[in-house]
This record gives sequence, C-alpha cells and structure tokens, in this order.
Amino acid sequence: MPVATSPASRALRLVIATVVFSAVLFLTAGTLAWPAAWCYLAIITAVMAVYGSIIVRIHPDLIEERHHPPADAKKWDKPFVAIVGVAGPVALIVLSGLDRRWHWSPPAAAWVQIAGLIMVAAGGALSNYAVAVNKFFSALVRIQHDRGHYVIDTGPYRFVRHPSYVGSMVYMIGMAVALSSRVALLAAIVVSLVLAVRTALEDRTLQAELDGYTEYARRVRFRLVPGLW
Repeated sequence: MPVATSPASRALRLVIATVVFSAVLFLTAGTLAWPAAWCYLAIITAVMAVYGSIIVRIHPDLIEERHHPPADAKKWDKPFVAIVGVAGPVALIVLSGLDRRWHWSPPAAAWVQIAGLIMVAAGGALSNYAVAVNKFFSALVRIQHDRGHYVIDTGPYRFVRHPSYVGSMVYMIGMAVALSSRVALLAAIVVSLVLAVRTALEDRTLQAELDGYTEYARRVRFRLVPGLW
C-alpha cells in the first residue's frame, strides 16, 4: 500500500489537522500570549495522537470507513454528525477565541482553568478508552453486519452504554472552562444536549436492530450518567 494512503499517514494527517484546527484559537483571539490555550492545544494534540495510535494499531479499518462513509448509515444521523462533529467544535473554537479578543467573559481563576484542562484530558482519555475496546466504533450510526457487529460490554461499557459521548461532553465543557469563555460554555451545553438526543436515537436503533443489545441495556441501565440517565 502506498505510504500516502497508509493508516499511519492518515492518522498523522488527523493529528496535523487537529493542530491546525486548534490554532484557529490564536487567530480569532488575535494573540499568542494565551497560556491556557497553549495548554489546551498540547492536551488535545496528545489525545488525538493516542487516538491515531489506537486506530492504526487496533482498528485500522475505522480510518477507511471514515474516509468512505458506508451506504447503510442511518440517514437521520447526518444532521447530528454535522452539528456534533463539525459545527459544534468550530463554534467552540471560534467563540473561545473571540471571547478572548473582546473580553465577553471575565477571566477565570487559575484553579478553575486547571480544572477545565483536567476535564479536557479526562474526557479525551475516556473517549479513547471507548474507542480502544470497541472495534465497531463508527462515526455514523449503523448496524455493521458486514463486520459481524456484536454488543461490546467491556471497559467503560460496563458502566454506561455510550461512554465516548460522556467523554465528548466532559471534553467540550472542560475546554470552555479552561479557556474562560462563558459563551463557549453555553455552546458546549447546547452541543451536549444535541449529543444526548443523538444518544437516545442511537440507543433505540441498537435495541431494535442489534442482537443482544436489549439484554445488555437491561444489565447496564444508564446511557450516559450512572444513576440518572
């Protein structure tokens, strides 16, 4: 296989794209003198590097799927993917940068920013853990009959049915807190609510179409938050 299309090269491009995407923070903020943003950039780059390593070493077929979305993906999921995967992250980056430039939000205490950075790292780690144990981790909602789809109930899936979504929510909220942006925090909450709706629809699809998932849902009662929902 040519190097340009190898899983390793695609994973590397993913990390580079993440760095470029995050650099928009500094363009919208109009300054490089932003320690919290540099810390955030370092953490999210590390998270994406780990993610790239996971898909290259454990699930290289996931890269191909994301470059060539399968035809059997649920059509209702496309708007959710556009919001959660593209519009939401862009909004968080841009709003955080503009907030820094125009001082819409008061600066947060150092310990609050550090707590936010810890949330970013923890959310990214949880999502990566979910990817590592779930060979059927797809960007789109679908039943993967072509890959022998079965229920994953190990790792974080022992506690909640959609741990990667929990990680995403923690990451987004942590980012807004770390960057001291109340408007980005509001956007993170909105995107998290959209993600919660997607979770409910995905869960309903899995219970209806994936063998063994209904039994799994009886054992692991909560979708996102143990004891709550």
